[in-house]
Amino acid sequence: MNRILGTVIVAVAVAVGIYYYTAEKKIETACGKVTIAEMNWASAELMANVDKIILEKGYDCEVELVAGATMPTFTSMNEKGMPDIAPELWSNAVQGPLTKAKDEKRLFVANPGPITGLGEGWWVSPSVVKNHPELKTVLDIIERPDLFPHPEDSSKGGMMTCPAGWNCQLSTNNLFRAFKMEEKGWKLIDPGSAAGLDGAIAKASTRNENWFGYYWTPTSVVGKYGLVKIPFGVDYDDDNWHNCIVKPEKECADPKQTSWTKSVVETVVTDKFMNNSGVASDFIKNRTYPGEIMNKMLVFMTDQKATGKDAAFEFLQKHEDVWKKWVSEDAATKIKASL
Repeated sequence: MNRILGTVIVAVAVAVGIYYYTAEKKIETACGKVTIAEMNWASAELMANVDKIILEKGYDCEVELVAGATMPTFTSMNEKGMPDIAPELWSNAVQGPLTKAKDEKRLFVANPGPITGLGEGWWVSPSVVKNHPELKTVLDIIERPDLFPHPEDSSKGGMMTCPAGWNCQLSTNNLFRAFKMEEKGWKLIDPGSAAGLDGAIAKASTRNENWFGYYWTPTSVVGKYGLVKIPFGVDYDDDNWHNCIVKPEKECADPKQTSWTKSVVETVVTDKFMNNSGVASDFIKNRTYPGEIMNKMLVFMTDQKATGKDAAFEFLQKHEDVWKKWVSEDAATKIKASL
C-alpha cells in the first residue's frame, strides 16, 4: 500500500510539475494580437511585412498591418496605445514627446538601430569620388564650383536642394548661406519634385557626370547609382542646428557652419507589446538590416514594382544568413518551412 501511495504521490508531483512548466512556457512564449504600422515609404513597408511574417510564422502571433506615417503613427501610439510597433520611426521629428512617453513608460525603444548606415546629408555621384579623390569633404567641394556647372548658368556651380515643402529644404538653404557658397560661385538648383530630384541623380550617374546635392538613405537611388555621402569637415553644432538651421530664413539670420544632424531611426513599441509579447519581443530587439542589403532590396522593389509583401518574401528567401541571427532556432525552422 505504501509503495502504491508513493507511486501516486510521485506521479501527481510529476504531473503538477509538467503543468506548471507548460504554463510557464506558454506565458514566456505568449504573443497574442499585434498591430504593426506599415509606413508609407518603401523600406518601412518592407520591414513591416518582414516583421509580420516572422511574428506570425515564427512566434504564432496574430498580426495586423495598419497604414501609417511618422507623425500620425507616433500620435496614435502615444495617445491610443496602437499600433503596437513602428518598425522604422525617424525619431528626430518627435524627439520631445517621444522622450516624455519613454519617461512615462507608455512607449519603449525596442531597437535603437534597425538599419545600419542610414541618414541624411549632402551627397555626390560616384564620378566625383572616382575622378577627384582629393575632394574629401564639403569644405573641399565648395572650393570647386567649376566641377559642378549649373544647368542654366555654367559660370556658376550648381548644388541641388530639396523640393519645396520638405524640411530639408530649410536646412540645405541655411547651410548654403552658412558656408557662404554664393560668394564662392554657387547657385542652388530646385528639383521641383521628388521625381525631379531622382531624375537628376539618375541622369548624372548614367552619364558619368558630377552631381552634388541633398539626399538620404536607405533608398533605391543610393543603392542603384552608388551615391556617396560626403562629410562636412566641421563639427556638429546642436544649438545652431535646432535654433537656426532647421528654421525659416527669417528666423535664422546668422547661420553658422555645422555638420548635418545625426539621423535617429528606431523601432518603437507600446508598453503592451513590450510587456506581454513574450519572447517575440526578443526578435524585434535583435533585428538589424545591413544598410547595403536594405538598399539592394529597395532597388528590387523599384525595378520589379514589388509591394512590401513581395519584397519581404524576397528578403527572407535570399538573405537567410541575415535574418536567422535575429530569431531562435525553433522560430527559424518554422519560418523557413513557411516560405
